[in-house]
Amino acid sequence: GQLAELNRALDQLAAKIEKSSDAVKAEAQPKLQALRDQTAKLNTQLDEAKNATESTWESVKAGFKKGYNELKDGFNQARQWVSDKIAP
Repeated sequence: GQLAELNRALDQLAAKIEKSSDAVKAEAQPKLQALRDQTAKLNTQLDEAKNATESTWESVKAGFKKGYNELKDGFNQARQWVSDKIAP
């Protein structure tokens, strides 16, 4: 659920960027793509978690939690960057 919420927030952030100047859009695209790539990787890890066995569960869980926290931090940095570049 939290991953889906982060995806919705990322879509909203992308919409704000889309309404901004070409320079901001050009600078933001690699940042957005990196976040989308992280999201795709997390979706893969989530699928692995669904298929985890008792013996692999802790490892899968730790990897997903680390990836999710990195994505969340990256998203918060991107949101701050957008706030700094685009007047609300």
